[in-house]
Amino acid sequence: MSALLATPTRAQPFLLLLHRLRPNQLRPLPATRALASFAASSPRAPPTRRGTRAMASQKFPPQQQDCQPGKEHAMDPRPETLIKNYKSANKLQGKVALVTGGDSGIGRAVCLCFALEGATVNFTYVKGHEDKDAEETLQALRDIKSRTGAGEPKGLPGDLGYEENCRRVVEEVANAHGGRVDILVNNAAEQYVRPCITEITEQDLERVFRTNIFSYFLMAKFAVKHMRPGSSIINTTSVNAYKGNATLLDYTATKGAIVAFTRALSMQLAEKGIRVNGVAPGPIWTPLIPASFPEEKVKQFGSEVPMKRAGQPSEVAPSFVFLASEQDSSYISGQILHPNGGTIVNS
Repeated sequence: MSALLATPTRAQPFLLLLHRLRPNQLRPLPATRALASFAASSPRAPPTRRGTRAMASQKFPPQQQDCQPGKEHAMDPRPETLIKNYKSANKLQGKVALVTGGDSGIGRAVCLCFALEGATVNFTYVKGHEDKDAEETLQALRDIKSRTGAGEPKGLPGDLGYEENCRRVVEEVANAHGGRVDILVNNAAEQYVRPCITEITEQDLERVFRTNIFSYFLMAKFAVKHMRPGSSIINTTSVNAYKGNATLLDYTATKGAIVAFTRALSMQLAEKGIRVNGVAPGPIWTPLIPASFPEEKVKQFGSEVPMKRAGQPSEVAPSFVFLASEQDSSYISGQILHPNGGTIVNS
């Protein structure tokens, strides 16, 4: 998801580096270097060498965005999209993927990882709020696609809290790809700090549940009709579903619902050969953070976990690749992966 602060795009270094690669140079390392340049374009970006940031404490510059969905292009530092030295292996070659909330944050990282693995990627975003982030992501996908031979990527606007919008998005993707949707990633989300249950209105509750769980249910409902044995549904939940969060009450409730939904749907679809799993990230540096929390909370974000730092979308996306890849996870369904900075949970 992406904030309403207009700042110049920093995608150019990343896009230029991708553009300079010849087709026979499409190797994971050059593409990853380009993306790392894009992600670390802020002078205050956190260290990205795998060996140096594992236990490094960090502080983010105080910042706050005034509404949701947040905007990645307005963040300082920009989130890291891919880990350095990412090694793609054509794990998703020929697959058609649909990622909700794919314009920024974890969704963007998943889209680009999927593309590097050979998938044709489609993603959703909120029109009028996330257009700039969506265009950056779409351009990145096009540059990768020109070297992998995948189909044309597409960004689809829509509020997925409503059934008709979910149906339209799924049908548009399926109709463009021979009636197929091989991978569905339900990732769109919103959250609001609400210190007391008495402050949460019925309208507040409905809004968060529509985005965070209604959309997951409805997208799966329509996508399953276009899935074959070997297809995969991956739902983004949260560490908060396991440990709770006193100030994100309605958000945490939806994330718990996603865990239960994932497990139940995996049982229902097992006989069809469709795997259903989830990923429960910990504190990850995405646009939701400055769009949700006050400046002082943002400054210390992620410091409470054992690794003493927030994670990056680049550190979460490989979990989605693993679960999407039939060669890696063919015997895994109804399970949740936990890239959360060392927080121990009972799943």
